[in-house]
Amino acid sequence: MKPDASSIVKLGIIQTAASTNPAANFQKTEQFIRRAAKNGAQIICTQELFGSQYFCQSQDHKHFLLAEKIPGPTTAALGKLAKSLQVVIIASLFEKRAAGVYHNTAVVMDADGTLLGSYRKMHIPDDPLFYEKFYFTPGDLGFKSWQTRYANIGVLICWDQWYPEAARLTAMQGAEIIFCPTAIGWHPREKKSQGEKQCNAWETIQRSHAIANGCYVAAANRIGHEILRGVDGDGIEFWGQSFVAGTSGEILAKAGVAEETALIVPVDLALVETTRTHWPFLRDRRIDAYSDICRRLVD
Repeated sequence: MKPDASSIVKLGIIQTAASTNPAANFQKTEQFIRRAAKNGAQIICTQELFGSQYFCQSQDHKHFLLAEKIPGPTTAALGKLAKSLQVVIIASLFEKRAAGVYHNTAVVMDADGTLLGSYRKMHIPDDPLFYEKFYFTPGDLGFKSWQTRYANIGVLICWDQWYPEAARLTAMQGAEIIFCPTAIGWHPREKKSQGEKQCNAWETIQRSHAIANGCYVAAANRIGHEILRGVDGDGIEFWGQSFVAGTSGEILAKAGVAEETALIVPVDLALVETTRTHWPFLRDRRIDAYSDICRRLVD
């Protein structure tokens, strides 16, 4: 049986390399958004912090100058773009909430240009070359979903995508598609020994979220080998491979390691209900037995 055309939505997953020029990064992303829309995409997602290189490789106060208010100039420009193209845009920004309080935030612009809301990254890593705790206050908006013109969507950001609890709570809000703007890559010295395992783990955990929640998961990663000025070491080699997983965890489409692209992926929203009724994990959850999940460890 062919899917009902009315339940088909096309996703656009943007994967690019970033430069040191924020204006040029925005212009490139805009071009890819336009290209995706021209090719039929209705919901388009950027990679994490698309407006700059991944500055969290160092702890440097000058990088706070990259942040901006939400709403602000970027959301205004994206809203205008979304309205003109009649597309939904999920964009990852560095938010200046107040003096000393900054967030790693994704905004959702509906197809009429309306800013539907924001999601602030909940899980903040602190690892070599991923010093995000220096910059970002943990999110305080909770896990959310929004009914856009084309689908009910949720957002997780990079480190969030490793946590089953985050995906579950987003799905419980009604999300049919979970988008994951991402900036993840290899430490070049580890790539030979650990690279394949790391990348497989990243893909596997997100595919498992799709299975466990009967929804689509779309990850948008960046590409390129970024070595920041003034930072010792080999930098980060971002591994790209943006992908969309189906409701049974299958890979529907996947980008390459080094290509700049707008991945166009049609998804059938009717399969969300079909999958959730045939694999009723949400129905069979033992919510009466899960209280210990709110503890750090069970002694």
